[in-house]
Amino acid sequence: MELPRPDPDRPHLADVTPAVLTAMGVGGFRSRLQLPGDVAGACVLLVDGLGADLLERYAADAPVLAAMRRQTLQVGFPSTTAAGLAAVGTGCRSGEHGMVGMSFMLPDVGLINALRWRPQPWGEDLRSTAVPEEVQPRPTVFERAESAGVAVSVISGAQFAGSGLTRAVLRGGQFIGVHALGDLAAAVTTVIADRGFCYGYHADLDLVGHLHGPGSPAWRFELRQVDRLVESVVDELPSGGLLAVVADHGMVHLDPDETVDADSTDALLDGVAALGGEVRARHVYVRDGALDDVLETWRAVLGSRAWVVGRDDAVAAGWFGPRVDDVVLKRVGDVVAAMRGTAGVLRKTVEPIESSLVGQHGSLTDAEQQVPLLTAVGD
Repeated sequence: MELPRPDPDRPHLADVTPAVLTAMGVGGFRSRLQLPGDVAGACVLLVDGLGADLLERYAADAPVLAAMRRQTLQVGFPSTTAAGLAAVGTGCRSGEHGMVGMSFMLPDVGLINALRWRPQPWGEDLRSTAVPEEVQPRPTVFERAESAGVAVSVISGAQFAGSGLTRAVLRGGQFIGVHALGDLAAAVTTVIADRGFCYGYHADLDLVGHLHGPGSPAWRFELRQVDRLVESVVDELPSGGLLAVVADHGMVHLDPDETVDADSTDALLDGVAALGGEVRARHVYVRDGALDDVLETWRAVLGSRAWVVGRDDAVAAGWFGPRVDDVVLKRVGDVVAAMRGTAGVLRKTVEPIESSLVGQHGSLTDAEQQVPLLTAVGD
């Protein structure tokens, strides 16, 4: 089975924030994207789960978004929130920023859930043990922009203030905690009007997609609310103000007939020390001497439902970007399984909530990989 090989020269989610700061005239950044110049005040607004194909399919529910200037980006592997937010916040791909999954192995710590910053699947807070600034030590684009004299704000759910992931990949500038669409829109418009830069985050489209499926009636109603949010900001853009709307990944509707429950499939756990990642992108950490057997077994059980490769082959194929740092390499599974079509590897006993979700993402399919970059500039 031929492996997918991401094009390293194709525009990437990691290119967005540096490009916007370049458009604002901030030194130390370069742009690989086509954006307007002479920008005075800007926001990168990330709508979690807004895949390019989903927006195209349901454009009638989002006329404002559909009418904005559009480019298509790839998000890299894994196509998941922790990696996507890290790409935006660091300007790097997963092989460099190190957020290689929803959960992954940290040497001397164990399997960490990057969203909750706790052991996977449960446990106490790890911020004192796995210090976020040490897990991801690269300066964020927000820190760099602030050092260059830009007024920077990170606008996200108030519950994320000081979280492990926020500290790891979104640190820098002023954190503004919001609670609803209204104060998100108000905070963004205020920053742009003051000629500052902000990153804004909206989570609910992804949440509804997980629960009800992308394209479901509930999801489409939520997309309409996102469209109104963007319309509110666009209507208030001052002259030279820029709004750039992006997403961290797309989403697929899981087919129950194409799923495998690892917790009830003994063969998938034979020789396995830990199982990380998520339903659509699994990191398999094997016991000493078991690599060949585990790799063969996972390929046999999953068959055409997945690309199953050893760590070295995944890296060589460019899944984690053209460069993978040594410290990051240790976080990647000995075996990596990226699901095809609408398949998934569940853990109904160990991960009951995640395994119950009908909408999933994480893998290398176009539906998960391609996201829109939508821009509007004030007159």
